[in-house]
Amino acid sequence: MTEASVSLAAAAAPARRRGAIGTIVAAFNANKTAWLGLAVFLAIALAAALAPWLAPFDPIEQHIADAMTSPNATYWLGTDTFGRDLLSRILWGARISIVIGVASMAAGVIVGSALGLMAGYWGGRIEQLIMRSMDVLLSFPTLIMGLLVVAMLGPSMVNLIVAMALTMVPKFARVARAPTIAIKERDYIEACRALGYSDLRIMFVHILPNVIGDILVLASLWTATAIRIEASLSFIGLGVKPPTATWGGIIREGFDNIMDAPWISLYAGLAVLLTVFALNLLGDGLRDAVDPRLRGE
Repeated sequence: MTEASVSLAAAAAPARRRGAIGTIVAAFNANKTAWLGLAVFLAIALAAALAPWLAPFDPIEQHIADAMTSPNATYWLGTDTFGRDLLSRILWGARISIVIGVASMAAGVIVGSALGLMAGYWGGRIEQLIMRSMDVLLSFPTLIMGLLVVAMLGPSMVNLIVAMALTMVPKFARVARAPTIAIKERDYIEACRALGYSDLRIMFVHILPNVIGDILVLASLWTATAIRIEASLSFIGLGVKPPTATWGGIIREGFDNIMDAPWISLYAGLAVLLTVFALNLLGDGLRDAVDPRLRGE
C-alpha cells in the first residue's frame, strides 16, 4: 500500500466512525418509546437525587395521630401505619433502589465483561475455567442467588449490591465472550499482534469497543432486574434494614393493611413498575440502535 493510500485510509476512518455513530443515534431517535423510557428514568433519578429538598417530611418521622391517613392536601400520597408521609418515603426509597440498581449493574458490567473478554480471547483452559464457573452461577435462579448471598452476609446496602452484581456477572461474561471469539480472528487484530501490542491492550482498546453495544443493552435491562430483585428482597425482610425507606419495605409494611389502606402498597408498587418499565423501554431502544439487523442493514 502506497503512502498516499495509507493517508487516505487514515483520513476516511474518522468519517466512517462518525457515520456509524450517526446511524446508531438515528436508529435510537426513530424509537420514540426509547426516548420516553429515558426521560421517565431520568425524571425518577432526578427526583431521587433531590429527595432532601422535594420530600415534604422526614421519611422516618412518625405522626401516630395521622396513621393510615388517606391522601389529602397535607399528605399527598397518604401515610403508613406509623403516620410517616408516603411521598417522602417513596422519594427517599428511590435513592436506595437506584443506587443499588446502578452500582450492582456497574460492578456486573466491569467484572463480567472483563472475564468474558479474557475467556474469548485467550481460550483454552482459561476459557474453560471461567465459563464453567459462570455456568455454576447461572444454575441458580437470580432471586435464589440473591437470597443466598444476603442470607450469608446479612442485609445491608453493600451486601445487596454484591448479591445483585454476582447474579449479573455470568450474563455479561457470556455476552462479551461470544463476539470476542469472532473479532479476535479479524485482520486488524492480527495487525495489532504484529505490532507487539499486549493482550490486555488488544482486549480492552480494540475488541471491547466492538462489543460494548450489546453490553449496554443488557446493562439497561439488568438495572431494571436489579431494582426489582432489591424490592423483592426488601419485601421479605432481607433488604436494607428499617426504618430506612425502601420501595420493597413500603410494600411489605402496607401488605398487612391492604384492605384498610391500599395506598401504602399501591404507590410504592407503582414506583417499582414505572422504573422497571422505563428501563425496559430504554433497553429496547438501545437494542434497535446497536443491532444492524433491526436497523435494516
